[in-house]
Amino acid sequence: MNPLDTATPSHRPLPIALYCDHAQAADWAAGLRAALPAATIDTWPAPSPAARHAIVWSPTQAFIDAHPALELIFNMGAGVDALLKLHLPPKARIVRIEDGGMAVQMADYVCHAVLRHFREFDVYDASAAAGQWVPRVGRVRSDFPVGVMGLGVLGQRVVTALQQFDFPVSGWSRSPKAIDGVRCFSGAEQFDDFLAATRVLVCMVPLTADTRDILCRASLSKLQPGGYLINVARGAHLVEDDLIALLDSGHLAGALLDVTRTEPLPEDHPFWSHPKVTITPHISAQTVVSESIAQMVVKIQAVQRGEVPAGLVDPARGY
Repeated sequence: MNPLDTATPSHRPLPIALYCDHAQAADWAAGLRAALPAATIDTWPAPSPAARHAIVWSPTQAFIDAHPALELIFNMGAGVDALLKLHLPPKARIVRIEDGGMAVQMADYVCHAVLRHFREFDVYDASAAAGQWVPRVGRVRSDFPVGVMGLGVLGQRVVTALQQFDFPVSGWSRSPKAIDGVRCFSGAEQFDDFLAATRVLVCMVPLTADTRDILCRASLSKLQPGGYLINVARGAHLVEDDLIALLDSGHLAGALLDVTRTEPLPEDHPFWSHPKVTITPHISAQTVVSESIAQMVVKIQAVQRGEVPAGLVDPARGY
């Protein structure tokens, strides 16, 4: 697509369709109007059929169908798997935000998760609840190598943060990456080596056809004995029954899951009662409205100048 095709002369109003079906909808609309005073912001279900730009989070097919002229769809988050399931207008391309205030949140969530497991704070919580004073023998950090699957903007922030705690850190990505102090693996041919070098696995890869069900018995069994899983990506990465089997066998020591296949997690799901599973409600990294709007404004202004915006998604790769 030629980015010049989407440019809008400055003397013409810029119609933007907004789909934001959550509590921050009013904040998004107000922030966009303040940042883009020349634009008209129409919030769904009010349609904007002439809009060539849309800003969305998990829109419905009805929203897409009501905007046939869309050429650029700006996603409020980093993951675009929900958008790729929809039938988009033929000219429509997806643009994702690279951070939006999420990187620092993801880093502190993952570091907290790793430290909680390594220092056995969950065990101490249980002891305190039982009124027991039971110090445990300290562990050695070199025995707990951390492997991060996915080395995009968020993944790189996470591995940098983990390095500050002196854990051995490795990373795996689809294409080769080089990060100081991090042992980097890439491609399918190095995936098993990455798993074998990992005891604490952090999943941060995008959800694509290649990564769906990637956290299964075959892959998780290759982690070092006593492995621990932290999934902050998508629930569909994980084969849930396989995780439970590996936890029950003792090969895996536990799991912290911020995402699940069905959200909210059903009340009768075995994860709730499993002693080795901790659940959080998809809060590891939440979009910060002001930072996300600032980033989107830069992208929209780039398009108006006839430039290709950063974060343009390749549908074939899924990110």
